This record gives sequence, structure tokens and C-alpha cells, in this order.
Amino acid sequence: MEGDVRPVVVTRVQTGVRVEKRILKVAKGLAEYLDMSLGDLLEGVLLHAFEGKQPFNDETIARIDMLKELYGLDLTAEDAHTFAEGDERPE
Repeated sequence: MEGDVRPVVVTRVQTGVRVEKRILKVAKGLAEYLDMSLGDLLEGVLLHAFEGKQPFNDETIARIDMLKELYGLDLTAEDAHTFAEGDERPE
């Protein structure tokens, strides 16, 4: 049938990653809003990033902004290069 999307077979692995807790809260909230799993959201965001593409439309970005406000997420992409754990301080 024309227009049918055929599934791409992939192999998924379980992984343990550490993520800043407010980022995780926003990501979980966004995944819930989009009715998808957190893993599916992360896969999509990463694939878009790998191709230099924006993964979200304006409506979704507005929802992300609301979730960031709700969970007190004030970090930016620039901050990612300066994260320190607990009492550690960046040089």
C-alpha cells in the first residue's frame, strides 16, 4: 500500500545512564505528554541531533518550556560543559 511505513527492526539494549534530575523530570513529562516511552523519546531526540535537525515543533517546545518552569530547570546547552557533581566545582 502506498504511504505505508514499514517498521525498521532494531536491537535495543538495557543501559544505565546518569542524568541530572530536573532534565530527567522534564524528559519524562514530555514523553508522557507525547504518549511514548522515555527510551523512544531519547532515541528520537538523539537521531535528530545526529543529523543536525530540530526534533520538536513549536507546540512541543511550548510544552517543554512549561515543564521546565514546573520542574525548575534553568540549565542550558551551554551549561552541559560545566556540570559538576555535588560539592565539586568546575575549574
